[in-house]
Amino acid sequence: MTFRDRTDAGRQLGAALVHLAGRDDLLVLARPRGGVPVAAEVARALGVPLDLCFAHKIGAPNNPEFAIGSVTETGAPHIDEQVIQNLRIPFSYIQEEAAIQQANIARLALRYRGSRPPPAIANKCVVLVDDGVATGSTAHAALRALRRSNPARLIFAAPVAAADTVQRLAADADDLAILHAPSAFFAVGEYYDKFPQVSDEEVIAFLGISARS
Repeated sequence: MTFRDRTDAGRQLGAALVHLAGRDDLLVLARPRGGVPVAAEVARALGVPLDLCFAHKIGAPNNPEFAIGSVTETGAPHIDEQVIQNLRIPFSYIQEEAAIQQANIARLALRYRGSRPPPAIANKCVVLVDDGVATGSTAHAALRALRRSNPARLIFAAPVAAADTVQRLAADADDLAILHAPSAFFAVGEYYDKFPQVSDEEVIAFLGISARS
Protein backbone atom coordinates (compact mmCIF):
# COMPACT_ATOMS: atom_id res chain seq x y z
CA MET A 1 0.00 0.00 0.00
CA THR A 2 1.41 3.37 -1.01
CA PHE A 3 0.11 6.94 -0.97
CA ARG A 4 0.49 9.49 -3.74
CA ASP A 5 1.72 12.12 -1.29
CA ARG A 6 1.05 13.43 2.20
CA THR A 7 -2.17 15.12 1.07
CA ASP A 8 -3.55 11.85 -0.27
CA ALA A 9 -2.52 10.07 2.94
CA GLY A 10 -4.16 12.76 5.06
CA ARG A 11 -7.43 12.51 3.17
CA GLN A 12 -7.54 8.75 3.64
CA LEU A 13 -6.67 9.12 7.32
CA GLY A 14 -9.33 11.80 7.74
CA ALA A 15 -11.93 9.45 6.26
CA ALA A 16 -10.92 6.80 8.80
CA LEU A 17 -11.41 9.29 11.64
CA VAL A 18 -14.57 11.01 10.41
CA HIS A 19 -16.59 9.36 13.19
CA LEU A 20 -14.99 11.90 15.54
CA ALA A 21 -16.44 14.88 13.66
CA GLY A 22 -18.86 16.96 15.66
CA ARG A 23 -17.17 16.56 19.03
CA ASP A 24 -16.81 19.92 20.73
CA ASP A 25 -13.70 18.80 22.61
CA LEU A 26 -11.72 17.69 19.54
CA LEU A 27 -8.15 18.84 18.91
CA VAL A 28 -5.90 17.78 16.01
CA LEU A 29 -2.16 18.16 16.53
CA ALA A 30 0.63 17.54 14.04
CA ARG A 31 4.18 16.40 14.54
CA PRO A 32 6.23 19.02 12.69
CA ARG A 33 7.28 19.08 10.02
CA GLY A 34 6.30 16.02 7.99
CA GLY A 35 3.09 15.40 9.91
CA VAL A 36 1.66 18.83 9.14
CA PRO A 37 0.35 18.25 5.56
CA VAL A 38 -1.21 14.96 6.70
CA ALA A 39 -2.78 16.49 9.80
CA ALA A 40 -4.10 19.46 7.80
CA GLU A 41 -6.30 17.09 5.81
CA VAL A 42 -7.41 15.29 8.97
CA ALA A 43 -8.33 18.61 10.61
CA ARG A 44 -10.25 19.63 7.48
CA ALA A 45 -12.18 16.36 7.44
CA LEU A 46 -13.09 16.73 11.12
CA GLY A 47 -13.88 20.44 10.89
CA VAL A 48 -11.42 21.62 13.54
CA PRO A 49 -8.36 23.88 13.52
CA LEU A 50 -4.86 22.45 13.33
CA ASP A 51 -2.09 22.99 15.86
CA LEU A 52 1.30 21.51 16.61
CA CYS A 53 2.75 19.13 19.17
CA PHE A 54 6.32 19.95 20.11
CA ALA A 55 7.83 17.05 22.00
CA HIS A 56 11.41 15.93 21.53
CA LYS A 57 12.99 12.84 22.96
CA ILE A 58 16.17 12.96 25.02
CA GLY A 59 18.44 10.30 23.55
CA ALA A 60 20.89 8.19 25.50
CA PRO A 61 24.62 8.97 25.29
CA ASN A 62 26.12 7.34 22.18
CA ASN A 63 22.66 6.08 21.19
CA PRO A 64 20.44 9.05 20.33
CA GLU A 65 17.63 6.85 18.97
CA PHE A 66 17.09 5.28 22.40
CA ALA A 67 14.83 7.63 24.37
CA ILE A 68 15.61 8.12 28.05
CA GLY A 69 13.15 10.99 28.48
CA SER A 70 11.32 13.76 26.67
CA VAL A 71 10.78 17.50 26.74
CA THR A 72 7.90 19.68 25.63
CA GLU A 73 7.28 23.38 25.23
CA THR A 74 5.58 23.48 28.63
CA GLY A 75 6.42 21.79 31.88
CA ALA A 76 9.47 20.03 33.23
CA PRO A 77 11.28 17.28 31.29
CA HIS A 78 10.06 13.74 31.78
CA ILE A 79 12.85 11.31 32.61
CA ASP A 80 12.75 7.52 32.79
CA GLU A 81 14.39 7.19 36.19
CA GLN A 82 14.86 3.41 35.98
CA VAL A 83 16.67 3.64 32.65
CA ILE A 84 18.84 6.49 33.95
CA GLN A 85 19.90 4.37 36.92
CA ASN A 86 20.48 1.24 34.85
CA LEU A 87 22.65 3.06 32.31
CA ARG A 88 24.33 5.22 34.98
CA ILE A 89 23.70 8.39 33.01
CA PRO A 90 24.93 11.50 34.85
CA PHE A 91 22.38 14.15 35.77
CA SER A 92 24.54 16.78 34.07
CA TYR A 93 23.97 15.03 30.73
CA ILE A 94 20.18 15.11 31.26
CA GLN A 95 20.26 18.81 32.11
CA GLU A 96 22.36 19.69 29.08
CA GLU A 97 20.33 17.64 26.60
CA ALA A 98 17.00 18.87 27.99
CA ALA A 99 18.15 22.49 27.69
CA ILE A 100 19.23 21.97 24.08
CA GLN A 101 15.94 20.34 23.10
CA GLN A 102 13.81 22.92 24.91
CA ALA A 103 15.68 25.74 23.19
CA ASN A 104 15.01 24.09 19.83
CA ILE A 105 11.32 23.73 20.68
CA ALA A 106 11.04 27.37 21.76
CA ARG A 107 12.66 28.52 18.52
CA LEU A 108 10.35 26.43 16.36
CA ALA A 109 7.22 27.34 18.32
CA LEU A 110 7.98 31.03 17.91
CA ARG A 111 8.66 30.61 14.19
CA TYR A 112 5.54 28.57 13.48
CA ARG A 113 2.98 30.06 15.88
CA GLY A 114 4.29 33.54 16.51
CA SER A 115 2.80 34.93 19.71
CA ARG A 116 -0.08 32.43 19.88
CA PRO A 117 0.03 30.24 23.01
CA PRO A 118 0.09 26.44 22.80
CA PRO A 119 -3.34 24.76 22.77
CA ALA A 120 -4.97 23.57 25.98
CA ILE A 121 -4.83 19.77 26.20
CA ALA A 122 -6.67 19.03 29.45
CA ASN A 123 -10.06 17.35 28.97
CA LYS A 124 -9.76 17.37 25.17
CA CYS A 125 -10.01 14.50 22.71
CA VAL A 126 -6.58 14.84 21.14
CA VAL A 127 -5.64 13.32 17.79
CA LEU A 128 -1.88 13.34 17.26
CA VAL A 129 -0.93 12.93 13.59
CA ASP A 130 2.36 12.07 11.88
CA ASP A 131 3.20 11.05 8.32
CA GLY A 132 4.55 7.66 9.39
CA VAL A 133 6.36 5.83 12.16
CA ALA A 134 9.47 3.66 12.02
CA THR A 135 10.98 3.05 15.47
CA GLY A 136 8.31 5.02 17.32
CA SER A 137 10.68 6.67 19.80
CA THR A 138 9.63 10.21 18.87
CA ALA A 139 5.94 9.30 18.78
CA HIS A 140 6.33 7.65 22.18
CA ALA A 141 7.88 10.82 23.61
CA ALA A 142 5.08 12.96 22.19
CA LEU A 143 2.32 10.72 23.51
CA ARG A 144 3.89 10.53 26.95
CA ALA A 145 4.16 14.31 27.01
CA LEU A 146 0.55 14.80 25.96
CA ARG A 147 -0.65 12.29 28.53
CA ARG A 148 0.87 14.38 31.31
CA SER A 149 -1.45 17.22 30.25
CA ASN A 150 -4.53 15.08 31.09
CA PRO A 151 -6.44 14.77 27.81
CA ALA A 152 -9.86 13.11 27.99
CA ARG A 153 -8.82 10.80 25.14
CA LEU A 154 -5.56 10.42 23.27
CA ILE A 155 -5.48 9.03 19.72
CA PHE A 156 -2.42 8.50 17.57
CA ALA A 157 -2.96 8.52 13.82
CA ALA A 158 -0.59 7.85 10.94
CA PRO A 159 -0.95 6.51 7.41
CA VAL A 160 1.77 3.91 7.92
CA ALA A 161 3.74 2.43 10.82
CA ALA A 162 5.92 -0.60 11.39
CA ALA A 163 3.89 -3.48 12.79
CA ASP A 164 6.05 -4.00 15.89
CA THR A 165 5.97 -0.27 16.58
CA VAL A 166 2.17 -0.24 16.46
CA GLN A 167 2.11 -2.78 19.27
CA ARG A 168 4.30 -0.56 21.44
CA LEU A 169 2.33 2.61 20.68
CA ALA A 170 -0.88 0.88 21.75
CA ALA A 171 0.34 1.20 25.34
CA ASP A 172 0.77 4.98 24.97
CA ALA A 173 -2.54 5.93 23.36
CA ASP A 174 -6.19 5.24 24.07
CA ASP A 175 -6.72 4.40 20.42
CA LEU A 176 -4.70 4.11 17.21
CA ALA A 177 -5.63 4.92 13.61
CA ILE A 178 -3.01 3.30 11.38
CA LEU A 179 -3.94 2.62 7.76
CA HIS A 180 -1.04 0.32 6.92
CA ALA A 181 1.22 -1.63 9.30
CA PRO A 182 3.70 -3.76 7.33
CA SER A 183 5.83 -6.27 9.18
CA ALA A 184 8.81 -5.60 6.88
CA PHE A 185 9.43 -1.88 7.31
CA PHE A 186 12.43 0.08 6.10
CA ALA A 187 11.57 3.79 5.85
CA VAL A 188 8.43 5.92 5.89
CA GLY A 189 9.22 7.46 2.51
CA GLU A 190 9.01 4.07 0.78
CA TYR A 191 5.23 4.15 1.22
CA TYR A 192 4.81 7.45 -0.64
CA ASP A 193 5.17 8.10 -4.37
CA LYS A 194 6.19 11.66 -3.52
CA PHE A 195 7.84 12.36 -0.17
CA PRO A 196 9.63 15.74 -0.28
CA GLN A 197 10.92 17.61 2.73
CA VAL A 198 8.36 19.97 4.30
CA SER A 199 9.71 23.49 4.71
CA ASP A 200 9.13 25.89 7.58
CA GLU A 201 7.25 28.14 5.18
CA GLU A 202 4.87 25.31 4.28
CA VAL A 203 4.19 24.60 7.96
CA ILE A 204 3.36 28.24 8.59
CA ALA A 205 1.09 28.31 5.52
CA PHE A 206 -0.82 25.19 6.61
CA LEU A 207 -1.39 26.68 10.07
CA GLY A 208 -2.60 29.92 8.56
CA ILE A 209 -5.05 28.17 6.22
CA SER A 210 -6.37 26.07 9.09
CA ALA A 211 -6.90 29.14 11.29
CA ARG A 212 -8.93 30.83 8.55
CA SER A 213 -11.08 27.81 7.67
